[in-house]
Amino acid sequence: MMYAGLGRTSGLFAQGRSDIPRYTLWKIVHNVDHYAADNRKGTMLYTCSPRPGTHLPAARRAVRKTAGPVIDIHCHILSPAAVELVAQAGLTHDEPQVRFSNEATRAVNKAQAETVRPQLTSVERRLADMDKMGVDIQAISPAPPQYYYWTPPEVGRDVARLINDNIAATVAKHPDRLVGLGTVPMQAPEFAVAEMERLVRELGLRGVELCTNVAGAELSEEQFRPVFAKAEELGILIFLHPSGFTDGRRLAQHYFSNVIGNPLDSTVAVSHLIFAGVLDTYPGLKICVAHGGGFLPAYAGRMDHAHGARSDCRLCIEHKPSHYLKKMYFDTIVFEPGQLEYLVGTYGSDHILMGTDYPFDMGMYEPVQFVGDAKLTAADKAAILGGNAARLLKLKRQQPVSRSRPRLQPGTDR
Repeated sequence: MMYAGLGRTSGLFAQGRSDIPRYTLWKIVHNVDHYAADNRKGTMLYTCSPRPGTHLPAARRAVRKTAGPVIDIHCHILSPAAVELVAQAGLTHDEPQVRFSNEATRAVNKAQAETVRPQLTSVERRLADMDKMGVDIQAISPAPPQYYYWTPPEVGRDVARLINDNIAATVAKHPDRLVGLGTVPMQAPEFAVAEMERLVRELGLRGVELCTNVAGAELSEEQFRPVFAKAEELGILIFLHPSGFTDGRRLAQHYFSNVIGNPLDSTVAVSHLIFAGVLDTYPGLKICVAHGGGFLPAYAGRMDHAHGARSDCRLCIEHKPSHYLKKMYFDTIVFEPGQLEYLVGTYGSDHILMGTDYPFDMGMYEPVQFVGDAKLTAADKAAILGGNAARLLKLKRQQPVSRSRPRLQPGTDR
């Protein structure tokens, strides 16, 4: 996903290489539409310099063999009031995606940010895009620049409340099409616990999105244990989503800050959660990791070997690391049907959830077709396309309202 530059405080051109010729930079910005060609792995929703008539692909209903709703677990929303609050505080945006990007990446990011803003803020545009993708329900979560873990605790608390209120208000406009995943100020765990309680009990949100680190601190640190304890108590889903790699000095070129940095940060975060015993301490946690879980699910054998070979790799856990990894959930944003088939074969179709990464350029916008193309059973596909998300988000079935298929409605059970 690309997201640097969504607010005035991002400072897109404050750092990075300046040795790229201006004409080359112009071509990068104004010709990025060449990357928007349709393909079976995913079609972009936009181009940074759109061609006339560009639009979303229509969903291919032939592969929709499931009777239940199609649910997108990975899609984002922007809260402009939060951007304004941070700006009024006189704070400068500080995220790895901004710090570790060269000028070419900053230029493309800035152009994209201007293009996707309507999709991040307009409910009507969101619903139209959902219909074209064949998505019935989105679980909307904050765009990663809006974690704001780098702000002072009081600002983080206030901005999280604004974002959660906006998500709840957006969901309330179309409760049959949208459910919400909120945010909490992780830089102040006591505030985070209180806000998690509020977003579930008062706002009715179905889970929380956490970044894969807290301004460089590992989620596995003792100071964050109360947050995981509260999530387990509430029985909510944690959607784990990165925002670049914390030490991305080698990732500034070719958009590696995202292409490599995002799955790498997820890999590091999940490894710490496993090896530090967080999943032993809180066995009831429900964690879904974005982008197919990062790199770890494809190479878990190495950490299992280390656990058996070295005493310093089993200080906090008794079981093999893969034992804990198999308790987690992963979205479908892996781009290759074979990789999706591997995830299903290794971790089970009941642990895979369909996602798009709407509305960013690293997303996949023929999600139903992508799952349909994989060599999986009809039951597997039905679970991935919506059944698993419905269970984890605690949605209950209701009769259709002006639609031809069964719908799901946010339930009142907790």
